[in-house]
Amino acid sequence: MATPGPAPTTDDDVSSWSFEAIGTSWTVDVDRPVGPAARRAVADRIEAFDRDWSRFRSGSVVDAVRAGAGRHRLPDDAGPLVEVYDALHRLTAGAMSPAVGGSLEHLGYDAAYSLRPAPGHVPAPDWGAVRWEPPYLVTGEPFVLDVGAAGKGYLVDLVAEVLEQHVAGAGVTVDASGDLVHRPGQGAPPLRVALEHPRRPGYAVGVASLDGAPGRRALCASATNRRTWADGVHHVLDARTGAPTTDVLATWVVADDARTADAVATALFLAPPETLRRELDFTWVTYDALGALRASPDFPGELFR
Repeated sequence: MATPGPAPTTDDDVSSWSFEAIGTSWTVDVDRPVGPAARRAVADRIEAFDRDWSRFRSGSVVDAVRAGAGRHRLPDDAGPLVEVYDALHRLTAGAMSPAVGGSLEHLGYDAAYSLRPAPGHVPAPDWGAVRWEPPYLVTGEPFVLDVGAAGKGYLVDLVAEVLEQHVAGAGVTVDASGDLVHRPGQGAPPLRVALEHPRRPGYAVGVASLDGAPGRRALCASATNRRTWADGVHHVLDARTGAPTTDVLATWVVADDARTADAVATALFLAPPETLRRELDFTWVTYDALGALRASPDFPGELFR
C-alpha cells in the first residue's frame, strides 16, 4: 500500500469524486451532495488504515511483526481482518495466509518495488502457529505480514461506513478499482458491473448486478494479469510453497461486504468454492487457465459464453 492522495480541495459540496490512494484509483458516488468535512474524513480513514497496515511504510504494525517474536498490539480495526484470514487459512488447508509477505518480497514485490525475483520460492511461516488474543497478535518468530488479499476490500467497507455516518440514509457506492460496495438509496436501480476478460482487456465475460439486498452489496475481483512483473510471477501465492498459483486466472465474488468478497476472491485461486462456502456466504465466478468460465447458480448477473 502507498500513501493516500489528498481529498478534493474544493469547499463545494459534490456527489462524486475520484482520487488515488493505497496505490490504486478510487471513485465515490453518493446520491446527495457531500461536503468537505465528509471527504476529509474519508481521506483520514484511508490514511490511518494505510499507516497501520502498509508493508511499504515505516512505523506500521508490519514493522513490529517483522522485527521479532512477541505480543504485538494490533489496530482497533484488526479483528475482522484476522477473523477472515483465520477462516480462509483453515478452509484452504494453509494455502492462504497473511504471513505471505516475505514470500512476495523474495519474488521482488518489496518496499523498493525492485520487481526482480530471486531464485526459487520461500514458503510462508505457519499462520496456524500465530495466536490472536485481542488486541494482541502473538507470534513465535518474525515474519512479514501482508493483508493485501482482504485489506483493500475491508477498507472499502470502512470508507462506506464513514460516509454513512456523515450522510445518514444516503445511497453510497465506493469503488477502489475492482473492489466495491454499493448501498443504494431507496428506489435506486441495480448497479451493473462488467466482469473484465482476463485475456482480452476491454472485453467482458459477464455482468454482475448489485441491488443492495443482503448478499448483493459488494463485488470484488482478482486476476493474475493485474499485478504481474515477470514471466509466471504474480501476486497470488500459495503460502505453503511461496509459488504463484497457475490454475485460475480470474475470480469475481459477490457478498454482503467487501472484506469477505475480497478475501474469497483470493481464496478461489487456492481452494474450490464449495469448500469455502461451508463457512462463508458468497456467490462467485471463476475463469481458469483452460478458458473455462464457471459460476455459482445463484450469482446475481449473467455470463457471456
